[in-house]
Amino acid sequence: MEPQNYLGIYISRDTATVVCLTLIGRGGKVLGCFSVSVEEQEQASPQALASLIAQGCAERNLGFSEVSVALDCAMFMQHSVHSEFNDLKQIAATVRSDTEEALATDITDVALAFEITSSGQAGSESAVFTAQRKILSEILLSLQQHNLDPVTIEPDVNCLSRSIAAKASSAESQQPGTLFGILSRRNGYLIAPPASTGGGSQKASTTRTFLVGPTQDRGALLTREVLVTAALVGDGESINCLKVFDSAGTVDYRQLSEKLSLDKIGGVDWLASEAESRTTADCTDAVDFAIAYGAALAHLEKGRHVNFRDDFNPFQGKKIKLQKTLKIAAICVTALLITIGLHYQIQLFKENQVRRALSKKFSEDYSAVMSVQEPPDKAGALRKLGSELRRIKDAKKGLITIKGEKSISSKLTLVLAAFNKCAKQTNLNIKSITFTARDIIITGDTSSRQNTQKFFNAVRNNGLEILRPSYDSKGGRDGFSITVVPKK
Repeated sequence: MEPQNYLGIYISRDTATVVCLTLIGRGGKVLGCFSVSVEEQEQASPQALASLIAQGCAERNLGFSEVSVALDCAMFMQHSVHSEFNDLKQIAATVRSDTEEALATDITDVALAFEITSSGQAGSESAVFTAQRKILSEILLSLQQHNLDPVTIEPDVNCLSRSIAAKASSAESQQPGTLFGILSRRNGYLIAPPASTGGGSQKASTTRTFLVGPTQDRGALLTREVLVTAALVGDGESINCLKVFDSAGTVDYRQLSEKLSLDKIGGVDWLASEAESRTTADCTDAVDFAIAYGAALAHLEKGRHVNFRDDFNPFQGKKIKLQKTLKIAAICVTALLITIGLHYQIQLFKENQVRRALSKKFSEDYSAVMSVQEPPDKAGALRKLGSELRRIKDAKKGLITIKGEKSISSKLTLVLAAFNKCAKQTNLNIKSITFTARDIIITGDTSSRQNTQKFFNAVRNNGLEILRPSYDSKGGRDGFSITVVPKK
């Protein structure tokens, strides 16, 4: 498949025209085209037509990535339906019921596509196209059997309108009030291209289709249909220019101008050149080629299409199909991994169950001869070793004995040394000394607060620290109470 090539198929009950092109700018370069027919076969069917289409693509080596289909006007009907809403989503939600009410018939078995033609305060007017679901399903399934899954299935008149918009922009200028009248071998199309409404916005095209019989006066038929279409263009804009192409070449422009009172009547030059081109040599009708060409151009439009598939069988696309395949594969792989995990988990559970049974049996059988306690755990042993190391260091400093008690003698020595240094100078009087495992509590008095501070300084200078000092002056003496501990 070529990623930039697209296939457009114009299909009717017994014929089909195929155009393969590569998109360039607003148009495309035609890589190949051909027409096939099952008219001469006794049992004409969509399956036979799809087989001929696939065979023709294979014979011409046409590579493409996406397919679009234009449906012949004999296989659908067009209606004008009014909606009370102007919002596209609201119209889409109610267009089926509005159509059923307008037609006064059941449309359960009908596929529907629509295009908003005008909007106003009173609501919107839409061109609604209806086709039998059975017919569309047969065409779709027949194409899919040959790997031709169309992205869109559109009315042929919309595809022709797209082709006109692409070709007329470069081949001929479009003036306001221009109407294109295109006659193929069996069908007629009247298309008023979208006109600008100001502010950069555009109205939708006005399109009509009608059947052309093999014995009808094509000029008279076109005259009648143009008069009817002129009333549908709207907004008071009259038809002042008519562009005509007749594949049979029987329409007289002069008689047409007289009947319609139009001075500007001419041919569609680009369509006439297509009819004479070698590119369309394998196509039976230039109009059919233009419709198939417009179907292939659908891939240029990023917005909403008038697509029957949106209603009855939405296109899934390659990406969505691939995502679904990967999702299913991921679910299968996940289920497989869970199954494998459960299998090994059950095996491990069985082995642990046997191990626990043996451990219980051995513990009961040998408990009588197991006289020693279980060794402590590693973390507990490390904590005990650290505690023992700290005790040894404290014992070497003289702060505690090897059994973990405070060294009273070392602290008492430091306190007595402090007494001897300042007893006479401060007139020190010790009332009591209380020893504990952690500290020494001393109570006494001096002749003044200043001498009390001198005593405190002597204690500090001997490597001791004073905690929680308190004072009590009574009888001309400065009493105190202190807690003494070794400095850290």
